[in-house]
Amino acid sequence: MSDDTMVAAYRHDAHKMNGQPHDYAPKTFAGIPVNQTVPHGADGDASALSRPNGQPEQTVENHETLYRLSLIEGESRYDPQEFTRNGVECAVRELLTEDDPETIHRAWLDSNVVSAFTESVYYPYTSLKYHTLLVAALLDNYRDGHEFADLRLVVDDPDEIVPHRTVYAGEEFALRIDIDARGQPSARLGSRPWRSWASAWNRLEAHPLETAHDKYDMVLDGNLRRIGSWSAALQYIEDFREVFDE
Repeated sequence: MSDDTMVAAYRHDAHKMNGQPHDYAPKTFAGIPVNQTVPHGADGDASALSRPNGQPEQTVENHETLYRLSLIEGESRYDPQEFTRNGVECAVRELLTEDDPETIHRAWLDSNVVSAFTESVYYPYTSLKYHTLLVAALLDNYRDGHEFADLRLVVDDPDEIVPHRTVYAGEEFALRIDIDARGQPSARLGSRPWRSWASAWNRLEAHPLETAHDKYDMVLDGNLRRIGSWSAALQYIEDFREVFDE
């Protein structure tokens, strides 16, 4: 499978950044193909990791926008002073028009703009950023012949970024989806994709947070043991660090 397929995985939900339904969204952006179907069922499996199957229902009253709600503050992540229209358009253009897959992967890991968007307007605490990274991680594993049941959540050192398979990168640790833990703490994802974040986090052989000595790590860890949605949980780690590490 070509690198073009991995590039397409990062572009497959471009329509969610402008609020257009997939069926009616443009097939190109700035002359490049977007909103394409991701092979091997990686998109559907990543969706199942973060939100229920079946007909979606609105879960937050009076919230029908493409902007994500924060699990910390309960408010929209979108800040018109921080995310100006020109700034958002420029950041989105850079993400979608880059053609080197590893560069795109790193750009998605580092982007704070895509963190403002939700994976689904029906489930506004989910994160488009981390849904996309999960899609890419699953696709990269599937195209190498790995089955979902063989995959693990792996805790890496912060400077260990594995192309396409790292789904979170912070100053204290990184998280990867892979079959080979390379001696790092890990836990199986399970036999099938479902909202199993808390289950996997609880089963890690060792945790990267200093819960015995840091009250903020204790709070973060306690809440991560309750969140089911993968994209919401990964986004919660990013948001928590942004708020409490300042």
